[in-house]
Amino acid sequence: MSDKHLSSQFDTELSGISTRVLEMGGMVESQVEQAVYALSTFSGDVAADVLKVEERVNAMEVEIDRDLSSIIARRQPTARDLRLLIAVSKTIGNLERIGDEAARIARTVVRLLGSGMSSRLRLPVTDLSFEADLATRQLRKALDAFARLDVDAAVDVLRTDDQIDQEFDGLMRKLITYMMEDPRTISSSIDLVFVAKAIERVGDHAKNLAEQIIYIVKGTDVRHNPVDAVRDLVR
Repeated sequence: MSDKHLSSQFDTELSGISTRVLEMGGMVESQVEQAVYALSTFSGDVAADVLKVEERVNAMEVEIDRDLSSIIARRQPTARDLRLLIAVSKTIGNLERIGDEAARIARTVVRLLGSGMSSRLRLPVTDLSFEADLATRQLRKALDAFARLDVDAAVDVLRTDDQIDQEFDGLMRKLITYMMEDPRTISSSIDLVFVAKAIERVGDHAKNLAEQIIYIVKGTDVRHNPVDAVRDLVR
């Protein structure tokens, strides 16, 4: 078998892996959107659907990781291809954890419904939806950047990450005010604190995806660097 044919097979395998990563990304993006919708409408059925998808996301992570190990063992990839495979392994780990955060929100909805608290809830669910919209947009941008291996788009994800953190901080202040003004809201407010944190973590994982894109293309580990330093590193 010619080297050219082997190379073509390898490229096909890499393309297939990337396609499945994007499929997994779309799945967890939908999970987060559905989980927040379940919270805003207090829909137990939608929350249950989110939890069902979690099993599929977990299975997909295991399958892709297994195939990555097989490719590395069989192909002995060159430096850039090896970077891609390593980054994909980290990427699917981040996507799986985003699915976990969506499931955490869905379980909160189920708990609120079970306690009867949902009918009395007068808390900033709309603000949570706005935070979630920011986080899912970040995730979508990161996945688009991965599909195109676009470093500039990845850097832009890092640049706008602070918006989610600011929204989270504002939500915390609001929830503390609710609890101080009406102690009856303490239990449900604490639940929403964990929801807000889960959404913020979605944004963090989107940022991690962007950092992996830069690593694939540039071979530079930009983790734990401020965004201005990242711009200098990728020039």
